[in-house]
Amino acid sequence: MDNNKIIDDLGGTNAVAEICNVTKGAVSQWRKEGIPDSRLMYLKLLRPDIFSSPDKKPLPQDAA
Repeated sequence: MDNNKIIDDLGGTNAVAEICNVTKGAVSQWRKEGIPDSRLMYLKLLRPDIFSSPDKKPLPQDAA
């Protein structure tokens, strides 16, 4: 998924800066250089709806 799309879908630079407790300048850099892995994992946990795609099928549950 494109960094710009992720940031825009989360509400834009200002919103992502507030969510991640960083400056708007940092988020602007993420648009160019990529979202740091640790922040990306946090955002995926916080807003899984942004990262799920309609054609993705859920993983089957392990049989116990």
